[in-house]
Amino acid sequence: MVQDVVDLFYEAIYICGAMVSVIILPSLVVGVIVSMFQAATQINEQTMSFLPRLFATFAALMIAGDWLGTLVADFTSRIMIDLQHFIH
Repeated sequence: MVQDVVDLFYEAIYICGAMVSVIILPSLVVGVIVSMFQAATQINEQTMSFLPRLFATFAALMIAGDWLGTLVADFTSRIMIDLQHFIH
């Protein structure tokens, strides 16, 4: 019983980490590239660093959104199916 709850918690943390990394990592990579470009050209425009990161985040969500939604839906359905097991 306790091991089942620990396994569920571990899987929930894994899903959260996967969701965050899929969304944040492309933004991080684009931010580093834009920062290097700004440092090389000495252009300090705020929108130049914000907009590409925003577009990278939206693109990552559009590409991986289906997979992330399926991951969360499968996890939720597994919890609902095993709910009686956890209550007893």
